[in-house]
Amino acid sequence: MYKSLQELFENRVQQFVLSNREYKDFFPKVERKLDSCSKRSAEIVKVKATGKIIDKSDQDGIQKVKYLAHYRYLIKQKGNFYIEEEVEERLAKLYKNSIISDEEIPALDFQEDPFRDSIERVTKGDHIVFKYDRLKAVQYAERWWNSYNPAYKKFENDCTNFISQCLHAGGAPMRGYPNRGNGWWMQNNNWSYSWAVAHSLKNYLANSKIGLRAKEVSSPDQLTYGDVICYDFEGDGRFNHNTIVVAKDAYNMPLVNAHTYNSRMRYWAYEDSSAYTPNIKYKFYTIVDG
Repeated sequence: MYKSLQELFENRVQQFVLSNREYKDFFPKVERKLDSCSKRSAEIVKVKATGKIIDKSDQDGIQKVKYLAHYRYLIKQKGNFYIEEEVEERLAKLYKNSIISDEEIPALDFQEDPFRDSIERVTKGDHIVFKYDRLKAVQYAERWWNSYNPAYKKFENDCTNFISQCLHAGGAPMRGYPNRGNGWWMQNNNWSYSWAVAHSLKNYLANSKIGLRAKEVSSPDQLTYGDVICYDFEGDGRFNHNTIVVAKDAYNMPLVNAHTYNSRMRYWAYEDSSAYTPNIKYKFYTIVDG
């Protein structure tokens, strides 16, 4: 089993290198990644991949192996180099130690109340003063992009919870407890919709008047470190993913960190994601000091 998976990994790693793509095992991830790089004049110079088995079972001679695949890409763009990383969960099925299938496990879409807007209950004269520390927000995003801070609850779909933690690490103040539809907060093993639900955080950033606030901009190049991008993959008005800007590429376009699936220094457009559709819509928010 282990030998078969190792051979599969070695085969796929080679496919990312342009001169070594003629293999029987067609890996759609390679095509998406290479196409995305080509559109922005970037090149994958080298790839490393490792796997970690998280569950396995055997039934009627079929072995099922759930594992995490961790990819590290050395990207070259206009003479500059940087490392992008991502982790995805996959399920392999084997018969007599030969792989018969290997597929990405789609992320669960945790949307407890995706269309609930945050209720603004602001008393006249209320004001929360804070200065957003973008460096601390990015440092947090770098520290926890592929792990989970035990000080916070972990969700199966953790993308928005992670972004909220990054914003809070940058000094953004919580408010609204204990009303889940009000403000932005996590406290006493409870949380607002805006803290943990992708669509609700998008609504909060668009409408908040005190505490954590943001200004929508029209294009990704207007964002800077610590800003937020919201994603509606299907283009149906229901936003289901968020990322935080941690760097810029050679063309001043954002590179982002995220959970579900865990990614570091990923190109903002997500065209290499299996969740991407041609109908995708984005919202770009730059954080405003309180």
